[in-house]
Amino acid sequence: MSQEIEWSNRYRSAGEQYLFGTEPNRFLARRGGLFQNGRTALSVADGEGRNSVWLAEQGLEVTAVEISPVAIEKARRLAAGRNVEVRFVLADMLAADWPPDELKSGFDWVIGIFIQFVGPAGRARQFAAMKELTCRGGRILLHGYTPRQLEFRTGGPSAVENLYTEDMLRAAFADWEIEELVQYDDDISEGIGHKGRSAVIGLIARKP
Repeated sequence: MSQEIEWSNRYRSAGEQYLFGTEPNRFLARRGGLFQNGRTALSVADGEGRNSVWLAEQGLEVTAVEISPVAIEKARRLAAGRNVEVRFVLADMLAADWPPDELKSGFDWVIGIFIQFVGPAGRARQFAAMKELTCRGGRILLHGYTPRQLEFRTGGPSAVENLYTEDMLRAAFADWEIEELVQYDDDISEGIGHKGRSAVIGLIARKP
């Protein structure tokens, strides 16, 4: 089953509900003051819009990339209901021809929240694309699960190789300035998709 079909089925199964809720990811929202240092943001694998809509509410010009047309339709409704504008792009960010030239001007912020749907090879491609789309002096913000999440079973992938560790993220961003890297347990309540005690990790890295 393709990623597009798999995720569209998941978002469709939630019906009128939003699979991961409509509020922004907490790690992202708690760093709201940082987004004053920037004008543009890209949210990758954005889902139903909870993070891109919140970023637009902070005054940023936001582009959101998502593989599922079902998710984008729900995200458009969320943006309209919150009276903000987001540019939604239907695309597979792991495709060989991605990112398109129109996005390569670079973003001040590139955001990836729980985008751990690929293993090491796909992650290398994913991170490379995100780095390419970040302007000089811009930042990437990541939030995801650590391998301890397999003990909690409250969301996220079941494959340990998809999960983040501090050493892996330090190696992946060794040529960038890591401004924050934190690993912790938290009680997450994000719709019906992420709910309960969770083992998470957050990164903010600045492009030289």
